Amino acid sequence: MSAKPRLLVARNVFTPVLDRLRAHFDLEVNTDDAVWSRDTLIARLQGFDAVFVTTSEPIDRTVLAACPQLKAVCSMAVGYNNIDVPACTEHGVLASNAPDVLTETTADLGFALMMAAARRITESEHYLRAGQWQKWSVDMMCGQDVHGRTLGILGMGRIGQAIARRGALGFGMKVIYHNRSKLAADVEQPLGARWVDLDGLLRGSDHLIIVLPYSPASHHLIGAEQIAKMKPTATLTNVARGGIVDDAALAQALSQRVIAAAGLDVFEGEPAVHPDLLRVPNVVLTPHIGSASIPTRMAMANLAADNLIARFTGGRPPTALNPEVLPEGQRA
Repeated sequence: MSAKPRLLVARNVFTPVLDRLRAHFDLEVNTDDAVWSRDTLIARLQGFDAVFVTTSEPIDRTVLAACPQLKAVCSMAVGYNNIDVPACTEHGVLASNAPDVLTETTADLGFALMMAAARRITESEHYLRAGQWQKWSVDMMCGQDVHGRTLGILGMGRIGQAIARRGALGFGMKVIYHNRSKLAADVEQPLGARWVDLDGLLRGSDHLIIVLPYSPASHHLIGAEQIAKMKPTATLTNVARGGIVDDAALAQALSQRVIAAAGLDVFEGEPAVHPDLLRVPNVVLTPHIGSASIPTRMAMANLAADNLIARFTGGRPPTALNPEVLPEGQRA
């Protein structure tokens, strides 16, 4: 019997997923759940055929060149900015991610952050906990309505469309969006969604939610100039990636009440958070938990496992990013 391929699991994941993988691989797991540096990752990867990663492991040309035995890099995340896919292709290494399975859960979180920002939930809780609630007053913690307002979505992919459904069908919101291109009419029409340019999105949104993929072209796409175009009663929510919003500019805009409030699940340089964001009261902050439900995180991990198992058992990896590196019979 031939030896099992060796798999390094770079972060600790659910036991049932590890049990699945043990049936097919000689497994080593980062049970301490430490975030490894590039040098540590390279050292750990020596002699391994595959690696199970999240967004915290850098898989670049340096790593690939130092680990020539590597045949697969499979991530349980949908975003793969940490994986140099062209370099993987050049080295004949399968790369995969985990799209689709987190769409609805991330949309839930995006909508929740937007509502919390609009209705000043975080401010209200701090007010209550600090013992400041001594009496009712007519303007106490008054925020902005969500129902019937205009929902703006920057990036109308799967998650953006799921957020639009929640707004249009659940809250009677008008939906405007900006994408590189218009969606098909049969997607737009059930939502009453209307494509606008970026300037129109900024000026027209009562509640703007960002679900745009990060790229060098989208870095600081939303900065001081763009925020200044928004309504003073508007909210801004980011559940996409840190770096799309200029966090320093947003913190200043919030402190000056250029816009009413914000909800943020992602940050530049996370897990570090810009200190000015921690000082303004009118922002809801969560630690990148868009996909953080047990069923969704389990599905993400299982999808990474599906890709790994398929790669080494002759199957078709379901979400390969570069299927051209596979033998012809395994290409999806």
